[in-house]
Amino acid sequence: MCGIAGKYIFESEGRVVRSAIEAMLLTMQHRGPDGAGILIDRNVGLGHRRLSIIDLEGGSQPMTNEDSTVWVVFNGEIYNFAALCADLTARGHLFRSRSDTEVIVHLYEEYGPSFVHHLDGMFALALWDSRRQRLVLARDRVGIKPLYYANTGPTLLFASELKAIVTDPAVSRELSANAVQRFLSFYYVPGDATIFRSIQKLLPGHYLIAEKGRVSVSRYWDLQFSESRFGQTFADTVHDLHGLIHTTVRNHLIADVPVGVLLSGGVDSSAVLSFAAQSGGSPVKTFTIGFGENGLIDERPYARLAARRFGTEHHELTITAEDFWNFLPAYAWHMEEPVCEPPAVALYYVSLLASKHVKVLLSGEGGDEAFAGYPNYVRLLQVERLNRLLGPLSRAAGGCLAQVGKWLHHDAVRRYGAALGRPLHEHYFSRSSSPTTFFNQSNGEFFHPAWRRLLPPPNAAAAAQMDELMQRVPGAGLLDRALYTDTATWLPDDLLVKADKITMANSVELRVPLLDHHLLEFAASLPTGYKVSGGETKRVLKAAFARELPDAILSRKKAGFPVPYGNWLRGPLAGRVRDVLLSDRAMGRGYFQPRGVEQLLAAHAAHGRQAKEGFSLLALEYWHRAFADGVAPTQRPSLPALPSN
Repeated sequence: MCGIAGKYIFESEGRVVRSAIEAMLLTMQHRGPDGAGILIDRNVGLGHRRLSIIDLEGGSQPMTNEDSTVWVVFNGEIYNFAALCADLTARGHLFRSRSDTEVIVHLYEEYGPSFVHHLDGMFALALWDSRRQRLVLARDRVGIKPLYYANTGPTLLFASELKAIVTDPAVSRELSANAVQRFLSFYYVPGDATIFRSIQKLLPGHYLIAEKGRVSVSRYWDLQFSESRFGQTFADTVHDLHGLIHTTVRNHLIADVPVGVLLSGGVDSSAVLSFAAQSGGSPVKTFTIGFGENGLIDERPYARLAARRFGTEHHELTITAEDFWNFLPAYAWHMEEPVCEPPAVALYYVSLLASKHVKVLLSGEGGDEAFAGYPNYVRLLQVERLNRLLGPLSRAAGGCLAQVGKWLHHDAVRRYGAALGRPLHEHYFSRSSSPTTFFNQSNGEFFHPAWRRLLPPPNAAAAAQMDELMQRVPGAGLLDRALYTDTATWLPDDLLVKADKITMANSVELRVPLLDHHLLEFAASLPTGYKVSGGETKRVLKAAFARELPDAILSRKKAGFPVPYGNWLRGPLAGRVRDVLLSDRAMGRGYFQPRGVEQLLAAHAAHGRQAKEGFSLLALEYWHRAFADGVAPTQRPSLPALPSN
């Protein structure tokens, strides 16, 4: 895993200055502390920061073909590179390294831009064809690796991180008001927009071609849901899934450096570990985290149970409210856009711990989106059954139920009420949001009048975006439409942003075997009942590992990283939260009214609700301080004291 950056001046007489690429790479040293490389070819510059994982001696980039006419810079891993190399060698291509990067230039020579169809893995890459004066940018199918670009007219700039692109004075740092509105609806910024008006994301499963002054973006892959093409019994499906995950994990273990496993104690990470532990050699190193707070779900006992079952070398640590607070400025700096993802703080500290032992971590990320692991999916199916039962009365019943939930301060009842009798896209903004959230319901006392006049209600814009996504899978069932929506939004724009940016802050490569596209396509073909049955989620995945995993792990409720940030924000950190959010600097942004923020904080202090909204306001304010005010964090938090053995 690495960081890439570059600049293409469309005018052939233009010249890229080496210092411009150096400035971009300087912002991403954490992504590649093992080396840097730059290619300047008149009007094109490619830059690369390297984290050495495969072919430690011969894998430096930019990398070229035999006659130096095709060059590539690449971030990620190609897991089928050995098979590709053998095929390309048989076709007459000459290889000068053992690196997975080199297969990319030869694939392009053989297939042109359609080379991306042959790649299995996670990647963000830039390829320069000097003969055609063509720049190709491509991003992996699911969006595991980030890639941003800015088309200023005379030039195209791209990078693995936003902060690299805005080093160029031609790129405006003007804030996108629409992106802020999307954040307040979704708690992240979905789609191809970013927080900067001038910069876009290259969407997952897309490639961009810049040639002769023209820029075009094309989709090369999309997840297709079709139960009709699936005819296996449940027992046969369990058998095939077990074998498919075995192959996928084995491929994800390819590395010339130590590989560990990020262990949460849940089904997904434990399933990944079960195969990683079979790789032979030294015991696998596993890592988990806990919190200095009583009365919470603690992942560590389950992680220890899995570690003992598979004989790992296990490491864990505990973080406190103080550790959490200390990381927030760096959180905003590394995430680069406002995102409400408190587990990212835990991920930072556990990947910092892992960095003392390994360079690569495997994670169970993506299992919930592939096999329907969130309780929200059960709720959607229950709402659908209630809608059929109540018929035309469902909307009225939902309104009453929502009011009861509001009076009782019962979020589950309120969510059911808000969903009854409404189209899916109106109440399903993604797993992380809904019209019942504070920002989508807030009245005039919260938002500043000038801000309210600037944009339409966030509720309407968010629902419209979800409707557009669901129209792409019109024949799919309710569960599959929800899974598709999460895979297109919540997964790449929140979870995978966190996974990439936060682990790379510690120069650690995170791999996600359960997001292999072959595995996703297999899961997308399964009937609803194979994924969710009654109240059971991930039914087929749990069945596939019933013999390997302890019953305590298979039967436990979904927990994730249960970071106690709500207790911390209303408890030991409450004074500091108030000082930040009600400061003259924060109120001067023009988004919110002081009285509205005070009411939100008071409601959180009184009954614990609005924790997500409070963290979102912190994320937005710290983003402004880092990027709008230019106050980047001067130091990164250190590792908390480890328990003595």
